[in-house]
Amino acid sequence: MKRSLKLAVVAALALGATSAFATNGSVMIGTGAKARAMGGTGIGVSHGAESALTNPAMISMIKTDNEVSIGGTLFMPNVKYSAKDSAFGMFDASEKKSDADTFVIPAVSAASKVNDNFYMGVGIWGTSGLGVDYRDHGAGHMNMVTSLQSMQFGVPLVYAQDGFAIGVTPIVQYTSLDINYMDMGGNDVGQGQATDINFGFNVGVKHTIDDITVGAVYKSKIKADIKDQLVNAMVPMEGGPMGFVNSDNTPYSNTKLASPAELGVGISYKLGENTFAFDYKRIFWSEADTYKDFKWHDQDVFALGYEYDAGKWAARAGYEYGKSAVRNYNDGVGLINMFNALGFPGTQEHHLTAGGSYAFSDKVSIDGALTYGFQSKKTLDIPMNGKATVKHSEVGLTLQLNYNF
Repeated sequence: MKRSLKLAVVAALALGATSAFATNGSVMIGTGAKARAMGGTGIGVSHGAESALTNPAMISMIKTDNEVSIGGTLFMPNVKYSAKDSAFGMFDASEKKSDADTFVIPAVSAASKVNDNFYMGVGIWGTSGLGVDYRDHGAGHMNMVTSLQSMQFGVPLVYAQDGFAIGVTPIVQYTSLDINYMDMGGNDVGQGQATDINFGFNVGVKHTIDDITVGAVYKSKIKADIKDQLVNAMVPMEGGPMGFVNSDNTPYSNTKLASPAELGVGISYKLGENTFAFDYKRIFWSEADTYKDFKWHDQDVFALGYEYDAGKWAARAGYEYGKSAVRNYNDGVGLINMFNALGFPGTQEHHLTAGGSYAFSDKVSIDGALTYGFQSKKTLDIPMNGKATVKHSEVGLTLQLNYNF
């Protein structure tokens, strides 16, 4: 176990904390290549060491005493914004593409069998993020630049017996938020980057009977202190015809941002070389600090995954759907809609995935995954009776090297 711990820590330090752009709102589809290739499924199917965050109980199904996975995702979102008849109608608000279009997201996992009943691991993962960059696109796009990113460090601990396992992953989360834009007076608004470190946990269970495995997982909400980032961003927009975010017509004052809680169940069925998996999870945006202020809806996410395992190689495919958490908020003002559309367009819904594995030896293998988010198009009401349109598609390429010993 000490050896695998050292490998994971060294790899995490090498990859570092980089920015991320996510898929279900601001939450990534899966944290490893196997899960991402199978539509993000992993609550009821094991992906070895990389299962620590999806469902920690699943690391009890590693095939050797120790497993280490080191990888990352090249993530390429394509976000476009346009507006008409808005408060910024005097400026060019024709369709422009965000320059925040390439990100690297690390994922490092290790798991070990301590004895017949106890398993443990360690990992660091880029788990969520959202951001745009319109700094060179003029006043019609407010020169808006946003960057939200989260990294999680966890140590899964699992007890297993007779096909049943229960696991918990204590989590340390690093959160970073930066917002910068130009107001209607031509003034730069922004206070630099706000960062915080906080704690949470995931708890999961699984039970295997013959060729069927079922699982369930709960992920806690994790709050971060973002200081006055959003306060400084929102207050210059508020008042007069722009309205207020708060229903009592007082300036925005929240200084907390929370990664939302999640609750999910999953099932898989193995038939020879074939494995079929299905996951359902609910993401509680409406109870998460800041997201609830901006009227994000709870999200029901459905995922299907398939794997054909030929031994030396494997092929995978999947599909995921989650109705966007960002909806048109009809408060007669549109300030919330404008901030969602321009700064935090977490509007993706449909994803198609594929990938596979190849084993170079009994100890070394490589995984790959391609995820494609079909273009979503949303039109939201914004101030001064305007309309904003956001188009959003995504491509992700994931590579992962595995070492078993």
